Amino acid sequence: MSTETHTTQRHNLSGATMGTRWSAVLYAQAGLDLSVIRSELQQAVDQVDQQMSTWKPESDLMQLNAVSCGQWLSVPDELLWVLSSALRISADSEGAFEIGVGALVSACGFGPDAPLNTWPDKQPSAHEVLEVDSENARVRKHAPVTLDLNGIAKGFAVDQMARCLARHGITSYLVSIDGEMRVSGVKADGCEWSVALEKPLKGQREVLGSLALSNTAIATSGDYRHWREQNGQVFSHTMNPYTGAPLLSDLASVSVLCTSCMYADAWATALIVLGVEHGAQLAKAKGLSAIFVVRDGDGLREVTVGL
Repeated sequence: MSTETHTTQRHNLSGATMGTRWSAVLYAQAGLDLSVIRSELQQAVDQVDQQMSTWKPESDLMQLNAVSCGQWLSVPDELLWVLSSALRISADSEGAFEIGVGALVSACGFGPDAPLNTWPDKQPSAHEVLEVDSENARVRKHAPVTLDLNGIAKGFAVDQMARCLARHGITSYLVSIDGEMRVSGVKADGCEWSVALEKPLKGQREVLGSLALSNTAIATSGDYRHWREQNGQVFSHTMNPYTGAPLLSDLASVSVLCTSCMYADAWATALIVLGVEHGAQLAKAKGLSAIFVVRDGDGLREVTVGL
């Protein structure tokens, strides 16, 4: 009897999303309908973009930003979950992870609007003014705040891709959007997935090292991919909610490993805001695995927690 239909094959799928690309590498039986799976993966990331983008005026997030204070707004379950998770991580990270920085992000030129010469007045923390009614799937603001989910939405989209593959019974895969990745199982040869860590260098791509991973997610926040120069000062797309200004730090990047890419994404942002000393202490206290890459003179220094 032929065993051809039980042969495991490697498949590579990809597509455009959120101004970048998503990719999926998976091992599955021969005869798999890749067109269906690719379509569902694209739908999964498109749904996140449509709900949570700050670049789409019609997105659910932008509708929430525009709605009057005190007015309830019904939102999709996915956005409700991400908002609720963001507020929990904000509390757990001592406010280092903050989604109420949309006005500052826009002023710095990391949104669809032109950059400003000055930073806006510091807005209240989202957890102080945002009320989430999970039972009735609705949200309202009690004071003006502009929300930005760029520190968590891509990680959530990666998790949605993983859920899509799981629904098809696929247990061996690597899905990614930029530096946010999630892996499941092992490759066909029994080896774990090899994931490269980039050196935090502006304008070039070099490998700092690699990790062998299985059944985990990894996300990296750094100052070397998206940055601007203004008035002779270079700053990254990460905002410092404590100062109400772009983050300035000798901490070049933080990578966090955990079971959910959404949590890894948000915690990587929180830890880079906290800095290597306080960030490493909090990561240890929370049971997180993290890699801190610090600029030390002309070189780089690594600090690891939980690895």
